[in-house]
Amino acid sequence: MPAPARIVAAAVTAAACLGVTAVPATATTDTDAVISRGVTIPTFYNPPASLPTANGALIRSEPLPLALSLPGVDGPLPGTATRLMYKSTDSNGEPVAVTGAYIEPAAAWKGGGTRPLVAVAPGTMGQGDQCAASLGLEHPLRLNGQTLSVGYENLAVYRLLARGIAVVVTDYAGLGATDRLHTYVNRADEAHAVLDAIRAARSLPGTSVTADSRVALFGYSQGGGATAAAAELQAAYAPDVTLAGTYSGAPPADLAEVTKAIDGSDLAGALGWSVNGFLQSDPALRPIVDSYLNAAGRAALADLSTMCVGDALFAYNSVRSTAWTTDGRPISDVIAAEPALRAFLADQRIGTRRPAGPVRLATGTSDNLVPHAQSRRLAVDWCGKGADVTYKPVVLPDVGRALLNHFAPLLADQGEAISWLTARLKGQPATSTCSALPSQP
Repeated sequence: MPAPARIVAAAVTAAACLGVTAVPATATTDTDAVISRGVTIPTFYNPPASLPTANGALIRSEPLPLALSLPGVDGPLPGTATRLMYKSTDSNGEPVAVTGAYIEPAAAWKGGGTRPLVAVAPGTMGQGDQCAASLGLEHPLRLNGQTLSVGYENLAVYRLLARGIAVVVTDYAGLGATDRLHTYVNRADEAHAVLDAIRAARSLPGTSVTADSRVALFGYSQGGGATAAAAELQAAYAPDVTLAGTYSGAPPADLAEVTKAIDGSDLAGALGWSVNGFLQSDPALRPIVDSYLNAAGRAALADLSTMCVGDALFAYNSVRSTAWTTDGRPISDVIAAEPALRAFLADQRIGTRRPAGPVRLATGTSDNLVPHAQSRRLAVDWCGKGADVTYKPVVLPDVGRALLNHFAPLLADQGEAISWLTARLKGQPATSTCSALPSQP
């Protein structure tokens, strides 16, 4: 079996254990059907023409059938899910509709006080609307000959539900919602979507979450960057959301370093998602990017704009961006040569502010996809700002494939990460490990 197929097979197996930018071709209305790689996106995901004023305000909701669910005496196990659309604000200060899901657990919370809430920020799903994490709860594995999406975040969601913790999952801006392209790894867009998901969950009627419920954040990879950014921006953007704890696993804190690492890797397609997202956020960058892209590069970005992770692993595994540029330079060199591109990436840097509440930052020491060194540097930056940081280096051997080096720490550390968050939700104080950081890998 070729290496890309082995990697995809591993992702599919994990799901089974649980049971040039493109924009929409035509403007959508609430009733227009959008089809992405053969998948009809429910019209629920079409945002209305006007949005509420308040961040986190519910736009609409409906029951969401969980694919991996069993009947129970008091309702379905592990819980009852609701699809959400809520209002957020993007990095340009403009209103944006974001979709997601809330799951009310069937299990009782035994930690004392009211039931807590965890906002799960998904790892990289892709850029096609069919890849949205909320759709992954309904369809954990989607394989139709045109797209391959795997709802791998369901594992963390279900482990949290088993502890009696309510969960809200965000799809991020433009992933699921059909009116725009997903602004992949945009620091502010993702942070706002995470924090507003909490507000939306609090306002959903008929749940056990109250204003007194403790709140925490969980995310790995793209999700780790989103939760890290949310913890940094909480005080300014969502002072009404008090964070009991934040788990940030393998955060892409320095996109300049991550861009170099993913180029030519198993997940080289993520480079295209990044560029697409940058142009969605700042169209003024388009003339600069267009001047460097050749026909192959423009075609790749358009192709990737509707792909999920599985699709990119098959189609763009180990591709180098030198094939996408007019002069054969890698995208990282193009960024370094252009002040506007350097400034845009610098603005995405996580680690410039002190995070709210205690944070647990985990990074695989052999991770060469979202490089260990830049994730560790985020812990150093936060400790230097006096933050309460629990730093966890996940020491695993280099298995020779970047995606596996990145994915293995997620599975190895997930249980400990959820236990750490659970302790924070019970009101137990965290113990900072900043003093020990210099001696840790």
